[in-house]
Amino acid sequence: QVQLVESGGGLVQAGGSLRLSCAASGGTYSRYTMGWFRQAPGKEREFVATIRWDGGSTWYADSVKDRFTISRDNAKNTVYLQMNSLKPEDTAVYYCAKYNIPYIMAGATTTRNFGSWGQGTQVTVSS
Repeated sequence: QVQLVESGGGLVQAGGSLRLSCAASGGTYSRYTMGWFRQAPGKEREFVATIRWDGGSTWYADSVKDRFTISRDNAKNTVYLQMNSLKPEDTAVYYCAKYNIPYIMAGATTTRNFGSWGQGTQVTVSS
């Protein structure tokens, strides 16, 4: 069973940047699509970005497109989320997740079939 640990969250002013990391251990990470999701207080968890198992394709929510970049380093078992031009509405707990099915090629843009989750890291953007 893979374990996921997020880091890199914090408090930043609007317009600033943060880089989140998600370290995977205890499983075969490199075969799986990985995703970032977020949940703001009182709201449902929502899709942010996902990256295919080989890094060959990425998908983004419209709200973060052109500002956030997801990447992965399979040699280090780590997936990243570079967040630029942050806005107060980006404030949320950010979660890393692993897709249940290996080697999928299609995009995954909902929480469905993401079975392993990290504990989350808080991102707060002040105005």
